[in-house]
Amino acid sequence: MYKDERPRIGFLGIMQELYDDMLPGITERQEMYAQQVINRLGDIADFYFPGAAKNRNDIERIVKEFNDKDLDGIMIVMLTYGPATNLVNALRNNRLPIMLANIQPESTVTGDWDMGDLTYNQGVHGAQDTSNIILRMGITCPIITEDWHSDAFKNFVNDWAKTVKTVKALRNMKIAQFGRMHGMYDIMGDDAAFTRKIGPQINQEYIGQVFRYMEEATNEEIDKVIEENKKNFYIDPKLSEESHRYAARIQIGFKKLLEEKGYAGFSAHFDVFKGDGRFKQIHMMAASNLMAEGYGYAAEGDVVTASLVAAGHVLIGDAHFTEMYAMDFKRNSILMSHMGEGNWKIARKDRPIKLVDRELGIGKLDNPPTVVFMAQPGIATLASLVSLEGEKYRLVVSKGEILDTEEAKNIEMPYFHFKPDNGVRECLNGWLKNGGTHHQCLTLGDATKRWKLLCELLDIEYVEV
Repeated sequence: MYKDERPRIGFLGIMQELYDDMLPGITERQEMYAQQVINRLGDIADFYFPGAAKNRNDIERIVKEFNDKDLDGIMIVMLTYGPATNLVNALRNNRLPIMLANIQPESTVTGDWDMGDLTYNQGVHGAQDTSNIILRMGITCPIITEDWHSDAFKNFVNDWAKTVKTVKALRNMKIAQFGRMHGMYDIMGDDAAFTRKIGPQINQEYIGQVFRYMEEATNEEIDKVIEENKKNFYIDPKLSEESHRYAARIQIGFKKLLEEKGYAGFSAHFDVFKGDGRFKQIHMMAASNLMAEGYGYAAEGDVVTASLVAAGHVLIGDAHFTEMYAMDFKRNSILMSHMGEGNWKIARKDRPIKLVDRELGIGKLDNPPTVVFMAQPGIATLASLVSLEGEKYRLVVSKGEILDTEEAKNIEMPYFHFKPDNGVRECLNGWLKNGGTHHQCLTLGDATKRWKLLCELLDIEYVEV
């Protein structure tokens, strides 16, 4: 499960020793400037700054220290000019993502500047030397040139910090797969290639282990789930206590397995429950509540989208699993839904979230208690990770608006209308031409910059439709 922990970033502030003789006290002055930058960014990440790196040994020692601490990434800042050759071995041995912040202490050159001021603010040609060597070493390195006092600079660093934390999370991630729907082509791919390129390890798990954990669930554990549901949902009067408690058992069973084996998410095909022969319901309530707790999820054995939802929790927060259900040409939108799973953390604030007794033929078992809600109106972003061939992947992304629509009384699933910025026709033409899958991850707000940064760091194609 994703825990909302702050990114941990190493601050590599580079200068060179010769300026100490020319301008006594320059090191202390520039280190103070570095600390001011860190203070400006202090609410978005924890920064580690061991002092100015003034030669090759300093740089190699500090970069090694950042790696030994297993930080999420390294932000490189030129405190003055520093020869880029000092970085070669450090970058050769570095395994952390890097970024280059082309900034300087003062945002404006004034008529009062002297040689000292020119030296204090000469980071740009150090950034040019450094970026040249990074390019020639073939290292991916996001770059920003900006006034460090600006919101644009802070927002960029925030996006990058969240992104490198997501890269690390993906590399450490495990996803459980419980069966897979036959013939569903766009969820198929090479699991080994997926692990090499994207990061998550995919494990085939047995639904019987979930059942054993269900049998071990205590009345106290079940009562706790039901009390939480009563806090969060309007409970359908038609939902029997027996059915509700059974759904709670399923949720406990899945959660215990995920916790026991360290999974960040899972995907369960509905047929495995009937096929096992011991289950009375499928897992609709469990999937929704576990997504709301921060687990990745997708239906029908789609571990790629489950991984994307798990990544979305880290990258943006409150990621939601969904699919495009139907086109609405009158609204110029797409009705988004799935058969009953959804992260209710994205639900609109002015209407109750319901837990209903829901008739569902899919799965061929008893009615599964299902969480029903509409998503919060406003800007939102859809993302689909496409497995092309081998280690070639493409992220297809669409930004748009969740519409403020009337309630559909007969839809007993999470649902909402998503209106793409470029309209339903152009969006879906682009989606289809680029192989966008029929399962997606949705997050509230404009997340396009972060998804694009993630693709840059993972070296996969990014397409916005």
